[in-house]
Amino acid sequence: MNVTIAVDCMGGDHGPSVTVPAVCDFLKRGAGPQIVLVGRAEAIEPHLAAMPAEVRQRVRIQAASEVVGMDEPPATAMRNKKDSSMRVAINLVKSGEAQAAVSAGNTGALMAISRFVLKTLPGVDRPAIASILPSMRGRTYVLDLGANVDCTAEHLLQFGIMGASLVAAVEHIDRPTVGLLNIGEEEIKGNEVVKRAAELLRGSGLNYFGNVEGNDIFKGTTNVVVCDGFVGNVALKASEGLAQMMATFLREEFGRNLLTKVLAVLAMPVLTRFKGRVDHRRYNGAALVGLRGVVVKSHGSADAFAFEQAIARAAEAAGNRLLERITERMGMREDAE
Repeated sequence: MNVTIAVDCMGGDHGPSVTVPAVCDFLKRGAGPQIVLVGRAEAIEPHLAAMPAEVRQRVRIQAASEVVGMDEPPATAMRNKKDSSMRVAINLVKSGEAQAAVSAGNTGALMAISRFVLKTLPGVDRPAIASILPSMRGRTYVLDLGANVDCTAEHLLQFGIMGASLVAAVEHIDRPTVGLLNIGEEEIKGNEVVKRAAELLRGSGLNYFGNVEGNDIFKGTTNVVVCDGFVGNVALKASEGLAQMMATFLREEFGRNLLTKVLAVLAMPVLTRFKGRVDHRRYNGAALVGLRGVVVKSHGSADAFAFEQAIARAAEAAGNRLLERITERMGMREDAE
């Protein structure tokens, strides 16, 4: 499948100084997609000078005169900035000129614009934010991570279907396992919404594991963990805070005196490998699943390496029929009902 990716070059904390080099690095891998750089041409073009000719021919610029601010209210961005780089990138997906869009811009605005322009897939009530967290078995996909604070049991079931479809598309796992985040493994645990969601998931035809707890995310107990956006966002931010705290403590302890500094030098190979395994940049790129188009949200402060990972995730999802997989699964569910 030929894939074209629209990149919002103006979004995020760093704009074209990060997004354009990330596109260059991605294409240097020999990756197949064509890239549309969306934004102000005068801001993008200076960063194209270092791009090799064989890479440059796979890139074109799509002009957009406006930029959505990182703290701009979503309603304002939708109403007043119809020629923003974010909106133009999403419009390219809607028109079929691109099969995926990637942005490091304002999360609320990206979700609002994507939902308004693309609409949701048949059978999907609400799109969800699905991201990756490292685990002892590789990585775990978690959704929702903040798009939907209040969810019904039906919504959680849909998240399970979309999460399983995402993992099947990008990880090439035919029947990924799905767990429901709860306060205990027992079926009697949880509130009424979670208990009802468990019933729906058991009868869904998914490879449903059962209830999982917060520590199971990092154990890698299941490929997918389903929760509402309130719980998911708290879990995400708590894990980020824990990682930052551990990194700070390690630096403090290894820098405590001359002996610990010498030990730090000796331990450097191990510490470097450890850092690589838990490096949050490797897991950058949250998919907005459930829309009639592939949209990937990068962290706003992402550097070129991290933004490149988000582009790669968009290419994988679009190239491996994510939308068709979700639609097929939703259709199978409706037929069963």
